[in-house]
Formats: sequence, structure tokens, C-alpha cells
Amino acid sequence: MEKNLRQQKTAIIKIALFGPESTGKTTLAKQLAEYYETEWVPEFARDYLQKKWEENQHICVADDMLPIAYGQVALENKKLSSAKKYLFSDTNLMVTKVFSEMYYGFSDPLLNEAALEHEYDLFFLTDIDVPWERDDIRDTPDGRETVFSVFRQTLIDAKKPFITLSGNKESRLAKAISIIDNLSIAKQHGISSADFVQIYDHGISFDKILKQLEVFKNGILKSNLVSPATINHGILSLSEDEFEEKARFFDLQKEKFKLKKFVPASGAASRMFKFLSAFLNDFDLQTETINAYINRKKDSNLSIFIVAMDKFPFFEALDNKLREIYPDFETLDRDYKNYYFIKTLLASDYFDFANKPKAVLPFHQYKTHIANPIEEHLNECVHYATANKISNLHFTVSEIHQNLFENEVEVLKGKVEDVSGVKIDIGYSYQHKSTDSICVDARNIPVRDNNNELVFRPGGHGALIENLNKLDSDIIFIKNIDNVIQNHIDKISLYKKALAGVLIEVQQKVFGYLNAIEKQEIQEKDIEEIVAFLLQKLNVELNSDFNKFTFENKISKIKDLLDRPIRVCGMVKNEGEPGGGPFWVMNNRGSVSLQIVETSQVDLANKKQQQILTEATHFNPVDLICGIRNYKNEKFDLLKFVDHKAGFIVEKSVEGKIVKSYELPGLWNGAMANWLTIFVAVPLITFNPVKTVNDLLKPAHQPQ
Repeated sequence: MEKNLRQQKTAIIKIALFGPESTGKTTLAKQLAEYYETEWVPEFARDYLQKKWEENQHICVADDMLPIAYGQVALENKKLSSAKKYLFSDTNLMVTKVFSEMYYGFSDPLLNEAALEHEYDLFFLTDIDVPWERDDIRDTPDGRETVFSVFRQTLIDAKKPFITLSGNKESRLAKAISIIDNLSIAKQHGISSADFVQIYDHGISFDKILKQLEVFKNGILKSNLVSPATINHGILSLSEDEFEEKARFFDLQKEKFKLKKFVPASGAASRMFKFLSAFLNDFDLQTETINAYINRKKDSNLSIFIVAMDKFPFFEALDNKLREIYPDFETLDRDYKNYYFIKTLLASDYFDFANKPKAVLPFHQYKTHIANPIEEHLNECVHYATANKISNLHFTVSEIHQNLFENEVEVLKGKVEDVSGVKIDIGYSYQHKSTDSICVDARNIPVRDNNNELVFRPGGHGALIENLNKLDSDIIFIKNIDNVIQNHIDKISLYKKALAGVLIEVQQKVFGYLNAIEKQEIQEKDIEEIVAFLLQKLNVELNSDFNKFTFENKISKIKDLLDRPIRVCGMVKNEGEPGGGPFWVMNNRGSVSLQIVETSQVDLANKKQQQILTEATHFNPVDLICGIRNYKNEKFDLLKFVDHKAGFIVEKSVEGKIVKSYELPGLWNGAMANWLTIFVAVPLITFNPVKTVNDLLKPAHQPQ
């Protein structure tokens, strides 16, 4: 036997099966070789040791390790010559190295060096979740968990690209084939094995990564605005009496439904305090006055913050802490007081507000206590998202922040339940990592962090359509975490109930038509009534060639248009707030529909599109009521109604570098693009977001 531990160079994709004894490596290697019609490399040690045992009942000793290694390499190099595209190795020198270290306490330097140098495009680490099978050369099944941990740690320490395979024989094969096919595509795109494994471990399908890279290359298709939606032209206007009537209707109907309030609340409050963080980073108390900094930076936000400091709900707690930290605080110069106030507000070892979720921050000063957004949403929930004395509230949170939410809920929930007499059930979910986006630079090349790993960012609030899709409810109220108000809860509840009343009225009519279609009770004379309903109530205009359809095709078209989830969206007058608004939009098939469109979705270089954008009279306050069941009382699969072309490319900063990231179609934009949509004008009192800390100074957030 040639005593050579060098691997032959090759363009063949080599997959190594790696794991403890009796974990299905041989079975899988054979299966994969058969599937891909190529070679597999058997375990040289098996025949070597079997022969040794049969000849004189000798067992494996330390001196056998190097001959086994030589034989294994020779066998692999031999099989390589006849392999086609792939080669599957039942074992490799890394396995020999691990067993040598486990049984004999050392690994021959030649074996150790070769094991670490040998390259495979991917290791499959075979799990111990399969039964242990006895044979002449296997050890006992005891301690399999420990042995498996050693194998896994060896791959980690050697920085080898690996994916763990678990499950039965059939599921392992299916999983392995899927991974190998994607690995092959990754190689064609110049993506390394290490990057491929990182993408896999992140939970993002490789197909999504390729689509994201294609989006960066080709750009996002902009919305084609036809006109702004205005009062009586896409936006329903109700009188105060009509709002009250719709709210009463909802109250009469609500016991029939399972209601839920859905609150996107996963983000930290970093943007809320962005101008204060910038001040701390750029200001030197020893060389500049705060007034000079404000003038130099033209920072009116900082000026407002300092002038109105004592009106913030957290002022007293922070002021007390400052006097505790600095015993001579009262005698300090005004600039020092203000600087220390801001520093303590954001310091990680004190208040750390910029790194906490908005939900737990003090928002409102009442006579008896200070309320955070969680408390305000609990109060709102029992007022309008309650049926049969049960209120359901769902927060989307960051995993690292869930404990903060739960701690606050534990303190607040009982208090609200006692006052209201309503039981509140609270659920949480995370924005799935599988919806994250890979980040690229200006040349559309994936960027890396300081550890040379790919950088991913969350896919935006559009990812929450998956969270929404998993909720078991009939009607869902959606409202952002920071859109709360101090006092006036009865007014807020009135408008939310009224929007829900509009939804139920429309839903009952839609379900009536769909049930009639199901029972084949619709006649030709009924078509005109349904078409008028689509146009007048749902703002759906049928194409001119609809009248040329056969009766059966008309019914089919109407059923397709009606059998969709429904959303009723509150719209407020545009007061210059940044964000989306209601527009009539034409898709690439020429169909016009009502959509909520963000400024970033509009081609601002197109003067006509820009003009339509500026003509918008209303703004989207993210005040939605959603009906997510069909006429058969089955949940819709909401993912089927997403316009996947309506995403965003955004610029973000990562470790001081500007990168591009892809954001999914927004939850109330492209993610709901193919829903039935009704816009209703609601008063400004319903829209009180806290985008920056200074928004807490507005009347809606101040004591009255």
C-alpha cells in the first residue's frame, strides 16, 4: 500500500459522512451514491479490522491508526477517478483522528495534520437518534451522547463546514439531497461552503438568497400610481352618528367572533433616541458648550429636548438617580446637568432606554402612576378587542426582549383585568430569522462582519405576515406599539369598533354571495348586483371584457375576487408625517386597486408619479381591522395574497459601513396587496406615534 496521506486535487464535490459508530453513515453514503449515480468511499477500517479479528482475534490498537489512514486515503483517491460530479465518503481521516484520541489519548502527528488539511465541500454530521446496531468491531452503545459531542466539537474546532442530519433513513436522505442540490447551485454562484452553511444555519432558504441577490442587481419594481385615494374616491367618509352606528353594530355582533389585537413591538427604541446618541458621540463637554453644539449641528431636536426636559414622564426618576450618582449635582453648571441627564438616560448601566423596546418605556404621566405602551395597549384591548369577557392580545417581540415584556405584563395584567372584569390572554411571537435578508455593498457583493461572516438583517415588518398567518382568530385589530394616547380611550375605542363594524357588514355580504355561488343559486340577473357591490363597496373594478365572459366564467371571476381576506384601514389627514398613504395603483396586468404605498415605493425621478404622491390627502396610521377567515370559516393562507415584487431596498449601517438590505413587502403594503381593501377616514386623535422621544411632548401624550 502506498503510504501517502495527500488528497488528490479535484473539481468533484466531495461530501464527508462524519459521526460516531452506528449512526447510518454507510447507509446514507450508499443511498446518495445511488441517487446521484456516482461513487461512494467505503470505510477502509471495517475490512482491515474484520480481517484482523478473523485471522487471530486481535482487536484494534494504536499502531493500526496510521495504516488505516493510509488505506482510507488510497481508497478515496481511487474512487475519485470514476466519480461523477459528487463523491460520498462513508468516513475520512477526521473520524480516524477522533477515535485515536478517544481510545488511545493521542493522534499521530502525521494523521492529525492530514486530517485537518483534508478538504471536503461539506460534512454531514450524523446524529445518534437512530438505534445502535451490534457487530464484531463496534463498541458498546453506552455514552453515545458524549461521543457525539466530541465529534461535533472536533468539526467546530477545525472550522469544517458541517450540517447535522437527524431523523429516520428516508428523511435523512431527502434532507441530504435537498442540501446537496442547493450546495451545487451555491458553488456555481461562487458561494463558499462556509457561507452556504451559515445561510443554512440562519434558516434562510438558498432560493431566497439567490432571489435577494437578483433584486439587488436589478432593483425593485416601483409602484405605478394612478391617483391618490381621496374622500369618496377610495376613502369612505363617515359622520359621527355613522361611526357610533357601526360601533353599536360591532358590539351586537362581536360575541360571534374570536377577536385578537396584534401589536408589532419587536424593535428597540434606538431610533427614538437617535439624536441624543449622536450628541453623546460627537460632543465634548470639555471643549464646547451645548448651545454651541446645537448651533453647529442645527439640532433643534436637542434644543427642544433640553428646554422641555421636566415634562417627560421619566424626568423625576432620572433626576433622583442623578442626585444619587452625583451628590453635588445641584451645584453643577447647567451644561453638566443636561449632559449627565442625557448620558444617564442612555447609559447601559443605568436607564439604557435606546436599547430597550419602546413597549416598556415610560410614555404617560398619570396622577397615580406612569404608564408604558404595554399598559395602554392592555387598556385598549379590553375596551374593543373583547368578546365573551375574554380579550386576546398578541405582541411580536425580539427574543432578547421577551422577558422584559413578560415582567411588565405580570405587573400590569391583573390590574387591568380587575378594573375591567375581562380576562386577558397574551401571546408572543418572534420575527422569524428565515425572513432575514443578506446584506451587500455598493457593488452588490455580500458584506462580512469583523469575524468574516456574512451579515444578515431582519426583513422588515413585512415578515410579520407569517406571524399574523399563524394566529387562530376571526377578526384581528392591528396597531403599532408606539401609537397610544393618554386619556380619550373611549374615543379611540369608538373608532376601532366602528372600523370593525364596517368589516363585519362587508364580510357578511361577501360571505352571502360566496355561499350562494357555492349552492349554485346565482343567476344572470344577480351578476349586476354583485358587480355593483364590488365597485361601490370594495373599490374593485372589473375589466371591460368581463361582459364578454360566459356565465360560468363570470361566476368564476367573481368568486376569485370575493374569496379573499378583508382589511378595513383607518386613514387620517396628511399632516406631513413620513410614511405611507392610500393610492390607486395599477399592477403589471393593468388592474387598478387600492393600496397603501410608501414613499420609497414611488419613482421620484418620474415627475408624474411624484406629483401624484404630493397630491395625497391622507396618511396611513397603521390602524387596521382584518378578517382572515373565508366563507366556510376556514383560515386563509395569508402568504398566498402577498405581492412579492413590492419589497424595498434600504441602506443601513453595519460596523460603520453602509450596506444595502432587502426588506420584504410591508405588512400593510405588499404583504396585503391582494386583500379586499376598504379605506375609512378617521380623526387625527387616533394617530399618535412616538417616533422620537420629543413626540412625548405632544398634547396626546401629556397630562390633561
